[in-house]
Amino acid sequence: MTTMTETSARFREFKMPDVGEGLTEAEILKWFVQPGDTVTDGQVVCEVETAKAAVELPIPFDGVVHELRFPEGTTVDVGQVIIAIDVAPGSGDAPAPAPAAAAPVQEPVEAAGSGDGDAPKGRTPVLVGYGVAESSTKRRPRKGASAAPEAAAVAAAVQAELNGHAAPAAAAPAPSVPAQAGAQDGGRPLAKPPVRKLAKDLGIDLATVVPTGKDGIITREDVHAAAAPTVAPGAAPVPPAPAPVTAEAPAAAVPASARETRIPVKGVRKAIAQAMVGSAFTAPHVTEFVTVDVTRTMKLVAELKEDKDMAGVRVNPLLIIAKALLVAIKRNPEVNAAWDEANQEIVQKHYVNLGIAAATPRGLIVPNIKDAHDKTLPQLAAALGELVTTARDGKTSPAAMAGGTVTITNVGVFGVDTGTPILNPGESAILAVGAIKLQPWVHKGKVKPRQVTTLALSFDHRLVDGELGSKVLADVAAILEQPKRLITWA
Repeated sequence: MTTMTETSARFREFKMPDVGEGLTEAEILKWFVQPGDTVTDGQVVCEVETAKAAVELPIPFDGVVHELRFPEGTTVDVGQVIIAIDVAPGSGDAPAPAPAAAAPVQEPVEAAGSGDGDAPKGRTPVLVGYGVAESSTKRRPRKGASAAPEAAAVAAAVQAELNGHAAPAAAAPAPSVPAQAGAQDGGRPLAKPPVRKLAKDLGIDLATVVPTGKDGIITREDVHAAAAPTVAPGAAPVPPAPAPVTAEAPAAAVPASARETRIPVKGVRKAIAQAMVGSAFTAPHVTEFVTVDVTRTMKLVAELKEDKDMAGVRVNPLLIIAKALLVAIKRNPEVNAAWDEANQEIVQKHYVNLGIAAATPRGLIVPNIKDAHDKTLPQLAAALGELVTTARDGKTSPAAMAGGTVTITNVGVFGVDTGTPILNPGESAILAVGAIKLQPWVHKGKVKPRQVTTLALSFDHRLVDGELGSKVLADVAAILEQPKRLITWA
């Protein structure tokens, strides 16, 4: 499907593309550009969220942003025009922007763009339009246009919202706004994207911040200074977010008197909830547990961190656990399968796409390492590191979450001993890893302090019986107790 149209020789429109097979709509999470900004071919202009994942959309031509058709937080059907680009700026008077489709006006949010027209550097746009497995997720209907306001008033309100300012009343003249020291000619304060993100997190309007940076640029210190008076006496200032992540919804101050907060369930979080319910009530789950001494594994991790062959990759216990599970699957290949309900068949997989459950601001997602069974230990470590970083940044693509066969969920990072994990839909088994703790343990006939953890393996009892599940779990435990089995059993 074509995602852009040519309205004239000068103006071109970019449509919401098909960001995943079977999906008909997406929500605009964030605009990285504003009207008047210069864009180049391949530059990311916005981030959208579907029931599969959040995806960045690159613009396919050069020019100047003429119009944003929808504000952040709007759900847009595939094929609708979302942005208009002036591909020949300066060639004549531009027509007035068309009225934007009405949508519930969201709380003003600063865009993450630089504000000075610079294209984001170092981004690798996520490719869109490639197929993923169809989902049974029910989409919430797109909110229709309101008939109450006149079209001109709606357009003015939406455009004001996009610019991060309150819309003036239709019948009242717009009040004059004093120029800010850190504002551009268009009235938008100068600040780098991380500073805009910080201001958004702290609920600070950059238009009210006095800049102290060079050339009138607002700095992080300026934002913190503006936020300081809002902190209650005796309360600690709110620290900035440790990493740039996109929240599920625009942050809003919660009144002290509020007794509850309602958060819309949509996008990735809604798809996760429906998938987990479907899995829990479709596949008969069985969970088995084993507690194991992993002292030797922890010593191996320490040694690998000093190994020059592992330089540049992150080495942690999860790496050894992942390798142990891959070896256990190689010894018990029947566990790596799926249940085909339509054809009443067990589908044996001769490859392992190893899923790693990752907690993100949008909820739990399970990207997977493709063909993990073929990777060496350094390659597996590099793939794990890339997977975790991408998930935490909210950039996991739909393709990265499709086709998993077996999953690991590391609940130990939260200090939890173990759990009974629910299978990722379409998979046969999931291994939960508990916290590794120093505990008294009988070792060589004496009670000694040892590093101990508890493993839990949940499996689909339609295709994995108790004997097979027990063998897999016992093999993983045996490898973690004696890591040399990674060599003798491989």
